[in-house]
Amino acid sequence: MKLGLLVCLTRNADIEDKIKRVAEMGFASCQITCWDMDCYTEDMAARIKNALDTYGVTLSTFWCGWSGKAAWNFYEGQRTLGLVPAERRAERVADLKRGSDFARALGATQIATHAGFLPEDPNSPVYAEVVTALREVAAHAKANGQYFLFETGQETPTTLLRTIEDIGLDNLGINLDPANFILYGKANPVDALDTIGRYVRDVHAKDGLYPTNGRELGAEVALGEGKVNFPLLIAGLKALGYDGPITIEREIEGEKQIADIISGKALLEKLI
Repeated sequence: MKLGLLVCLTRNADIEDKIKRVAEMGFASCQITCWDMDCYTEDMAARIKNALDTYGVTLSTFWCGWSGKAAWNFYEGQRTLGLVPAERRAERVADLKRGSDFARALGATQIATHAGFLPEDPNSPVYAEVVTALREVAAHAKANGQYFLFETGQETPTTLLRTIEDIGLDNLGINLDPANFILYGKANPVDALDTIGRYVRDVHAKDGLYPTNGRELGAEVALGEGKVNFPLLIAGLKALGYDGPITIEREIEGEKQIADIISGKALLEKLI
C-alpha cells in the first residue's frame, strides 16, 4: 500500500502547486477530482502530466464530477445526485464520458464517481434505467482502457454489489470511502469488505460519525476521531490482498485541513 492525497482540479487554482505540495508532504500518489468540465482541455492535461512527472507523483484515479445541482443530504440528495435523476441522466452520462476521455489524456487507468442513491429495490424501473446508464459509462471507460469505480456511501454494500453484477462488465470496481458508509448510515465499512471487498481498487482515508437525525449526513472528522476502525479496516484490506493506494481526503480547508492530513498520514503509516 502507498499513501496518496486527494486534490481538486479547478480553473482558478494552480494545479502544479497542488501536486508539488503532495510531493512535499511525502505522498507517493494523488487522486484528482474535478467538478468543472471546462477544465477538460489538452492544455490542462499537459500541465497535469508535466507536474506529475516533475514531482514524481503517481495519479491513482481521476474522480469525475457531473453538472447540475448536488445536495448532500437524505432528502434533496435522492433527487439530485449522480445518474439517478432522470432529467439529468443523459447530460451526466455525457459528463462522465468526457471525464473518461480527459483521464485517458492523463494516462489514468481508473475513473470514479458517485452514482447517486441507487434504488435498493431491484424491481424498480428506475433501478433498471440507472443500470443501463452506468453500463454505457463503464463501456466507454473500458474502451479507454479504464476501470470504472463506484465511490461508496449512498447505497448499502448489497445494493452496490447487485448493481455491479447487473451491469455485467469486467472493468468495474470500487473506490472505498469508509467514512461515507458511516456518514450515510449505510454500513460498518469493515463488515462491508465481506460483501464488496474483492472489488476495491482505491481507498479514501476519511473518518466520520453516524447521522443523528433523518435528514442530514453525519459529520466528517479528522482521521482517528470518528467511527472508522482503521486498524481493522487496513487489516481487512491486507487479508483481501489489497496493495493499492490509500488516499487521504479531508473535506475542510485552511490550516486545520493541513494539520489533519499530517496527523492522518502519521496514523496510517503505523498501520500499513
